[in-house]
Amino acid sequence: MKAIKDNKQYQILIVEDNPGDYTLIEDYLEERFEAHKLSWAKDFKKAKAIVTDTTQKYDLVLLDLTLPDKSGEELIQEMSLLCHEIPLIILTGYADISFSVKSLSLGISDYLIKDELNANALYKSIIYSIERKKTLLQLETSERRYSDLFHLSPQPMWVYDIETLRFLDVNIAAEKHYGYSLQEFLGMTIKDIRPEEDIPEMLERIEFLNKTKGTHSLGHFRHKKKNSEVICVEILSNTIPFQNTTGRIILANDITERFAYVEAIENQNEKLKEIAWIQSHVVRAPLARMMSLIDIIKNYDIDNSENEKFLDYILESAEELDAIIKDISNKSEAIKLNINQDTPEL
Repeated sequence: MKAIKDNKQYQILIVEDNPGDYTLIEDYLEERFEAHKLSWAKDFKKAKAIVTDTTQKYDLVLLDLTLPDKSGEELIQEMSLLCHEIPLIILTGYADISFSVKSLSLGISDYLIKDELNANALYKSIIYSIERKKTLLQLETSERRYSDLFHLSPQPMWVYDIETLRFLDVNIAAEKHYGYSLQEFLGMTIKDIRPEEDIPEMLERIEFLNKTKGTHSLGHFRHKKKNSEVICVEILSNTIPFQNTTGRIILANDITERFAYVEAIENQNEKLKEIAWIQSHVVRAPLARMMSLIDIIKNYDIDNSENEKFLDYILESAEELDAIIKDISNKSEAIKLNINQDTPEL
C-alpha cells in the first residue's frame, strides 16, 4: 500500500558531498513529502552561508558526518551552534553506537545510518525531530519567561526544596531586602530566616503542606534579616517541579509597616474608648450634682446661708467638670499628635 504523502510545506537543507547519497535522500523525501523545498550544500562552508542567510528559514538540516572541510565531533559542534533553533539530523555510513550517543548530547535531534535508511524511517525521524525541537524551544521560552518574572520581580521571591528546606534559587529583590547574597542564600535553609522560637511551628506547617502537594498557601509569618531585624511578611506559595526535585516557590510581601499601622490604630482606639468612658461616667458625676443643687435652689425655699453653701457646691462641681473637660481635650490632642507623628505611612 502506497504511503500517503505529507502535504505540509517544509524547507530542508541537505549537507552532503556525495551526489549519489544526495539523490537517494532526495528520492526518499519525494516519496513521503508532497510539498517541500530542498537546498544542497556540499561542504561546511556552503552550509554555514546558507543557514546564516536571514532571508531563508529552514525547518530541518540533514547533515553528512564527513565533509571535505570539516567532519566528526567538530562538525557537529559548529553546526549545532549555527542551527540552535533548527533540528539537526546526522546521516553517516558508520554505525558507531558510542559516538551516536555522544552526538545526541551535543545537541543533534537524531543519528541515522545511511545503509539502514529508507523513506519511512527518514520521514519518521524528520517529523519527530521537528516536533521535538518545537517543544524544546517552547520550553526554553517558558523558562526564560519564568526567569524574567522571577528575577525581575520587585518583591522578594525564592524557591526552596520541600524535603531539605534548602534555598534553590533567590531573586535580586530577596537579596536586597534580606541582606544576604545569592551564594549565602544557596548555603542556607529557610530555617535560617526565621526567629528561633518560630521554627517548630514552621516545621509543622511545612509537614502539612508537603502532605497536600499541589496546593497554594497564604499566611502571615515573622522573618529575620541578616542584620537580625525581625519583620512581618505575607507569604504566598505553591509547589513546582524544579531542578529534578520538588520545590516550593515563595512570594514574600513585607507587611511590617502595615502591622505597625494597625497596631497604632488599635492603640488609638483604646485611648478613644478611655475618653468615651470618661465622658459617659466621670463627666456625669459632677454634672449630676450641679443639676441637683440647681434644682434645690430653684424649687425649694432655703435661707441665704444655705443658698450660699449650695452655690459653693455648684462652683466646686463646675471646677471639677472643667478639669475633666481639659483632661479629655489634652488626651484628644495627644491622640492626634500620635497619629501624625508615630503612625507609619502606607
